[in-house]
Amino acid sequence: MAVGFIGLGVMGQPMALNLARAGTPLVVWNRSGGKYQPLVEAGATVADSAADVFARAGVVILMLANDAAIDEALGRGTPDFAARVRERTIVHMGTTSAAYSHGLEADIRQAGGQYVEAPVSGSRKPAEAGQLVAMLAGDAAAVEPVRPLLAPMCREAIPCGAVPNALTMKLAVNVFLITMVTGLAEAMHFAERHGLDPAHFMAVANASPMASDVSRIKVAKLAARDFSVQAAITDVLKNSRLVAEAARAAGMASPLLDVCHALYGETEALGLGQADMAAVIRAFEQRTAQLG
Repeated sequence: MAVGFIGLGVMGQPMALNLARAGTPLVVWNRSGGKYQPLVEAGATVADSAADVFARAGVVILMLANDAAIDEALGRGTPDFAARVRERTIVHMGTTSAAYSHGLEADIRQAGGQYVEAPVSGSRKPAEAGQLVAMLAGDAAAVEPVRPLLAPMCREAIPCGAVPNALTMKLAVNVFLITMVTGLAEAMHFAERHGLDPAHFMAVANASPMASDVSRIKVAKLAARDFSVQAAITDVLKNSRLVAEAARAAGMASPLLDVCHALYGETEALGLGQADMAAVIRAFEQRTAQLG
């Protein structure tokens, strides 16, 4: 049977496109329509509905924004749910809370399906290049057949044990990502307020021992004030909220992440929710202006 792919957003479309270009027999559907033409040209088939994807595919990949979108696509809570997931493997590649994923696994298994967590680390550019890193969790009998399917999208797929370990791992990695990019934005703001050339700051940052693939991309966006989306402010705000909630549930402090969460909220309030996360520099600029 074909592989299904539901969710063709900023990340989903290039991920699905890499699958189609690799020759995967792919059937796709997007809740808001559109975004199909490149996939059709690469050999994918467009389904009439989410239900049509499940009718055609033995493995269905979900790259959806939140719990509600996933539940809607699955028909969870309706009589359609069991029919859609029975004898299917559902691969959850988006970012949700670990608790939600754990409950979803239980419901899918009870209905006669299999479930794999496979959240990814990376933004649109690595997604386009097939260079994402997947974290995998679930029963080995479900996970192992899925691993080869991920190869066109992911340069690595790292087993993390049982559900919800993969999503918990994704949240841990997000702490590193969010605090790193936020720190880089503050550093650029500091340099500019002291009259330093942003291009010179970028050159030094890129030559420093702290440089990484992510920092090189984000410092270039900061220097050029290019906020075209790779990882949207709204998505980063959601992810930071998920981390904060998980931290509280574990009885731990998350002081750096809490400050970042506030800054991304302020950036979204400036009307920049669909801008790249590098736009968080606008929150620093706003706070500085308020000091005057």
